[in-house]
Amino acid sequence: MYLDVAELRTFYADRLGQTVRGLIGQQLVSCWPSVAGRSVLGLGFASPYLDQFSVGSERTIALMPAAQGVMKWPANGANAAALVLDDALPLPDASIELVLAIHSLEAAEDVEELLREIWRVLTPGGRLMAVVPNRRGLWSRFESTPFGHGRPFSHGQIAKLLRDNLFSLLNSRTALAMPPLARGLPLRNGAAWERVGRTIWPAFSGILIVEAEKQLYQAVPAKKRRSLTRPIPVLVPANGGAAPAPTRGTI
Repeated sequence: MYLDVAELRTFYADRLGQTVRGLIGQQLVSCWPSVAGRSVLGLGFASPYLDQFSVGSERTIALMPAAQGVMKWPANGANAAALVLDDALPLPDASIELVLAIHSLEAAEDVEELLREIWRVLTPGGRLMAVVPNRRGLWSRFESTPFGHGRPFSHGQIAKLLRDNLFSLLNSRTALAMPPLARGLPLRNGAAWERVGRTIWPAFSGILIVEAEKQLYQAVPAKKRRSLTRPIPVLVPANGGAAPAPTRGTI
């Protein structure tokens, strides 16, 4: 279930949200250091992170699900945000090169349908970067932050979900190793906590960041061979009148 856009906006306007934005933003930029000449789509509530992906891009847009609500983005200039149904994105096939999904997959009513839509709008070889709550981390247990809502994932779960929906996992990383506290030492030393935590306890960081590529082809599973002892119907042709009762046999 999506959080209301007003709650998300309030979180990112607060000190904890600003710290979170900085720590996650560093990881996103290290994945995509340049988007020059490329089309970028922010899906869910990606607007706090999109400014850094709008400089030099061919175009950058923000699509926000109807169940969440929408807010203007960017703050200055012409609006590039729209309210959409997350299972029916108003974009042509193969029209976007990079998709950043944050506060999105964990809240979607049908995450596989959402991933199919993302796959559809991505160009061949297009990239998806998804930010999801880590099931093993503290942040997924605190409803005072947006990462404590929706369905958290383990690394294995998000990797399988992407593979099952025609994405090839390229790399993964973690962020938010600091405790989800709005005051005190963790907030004042968020960057230091992040460095230490990602070295000592990366598996327990608050979020997972996975980058995946649109896969055009997928192997077709081999059909199971029929059991040699399972009864199968024996078809008997009709003989002019009423058809005789069907018999059964084995092979």
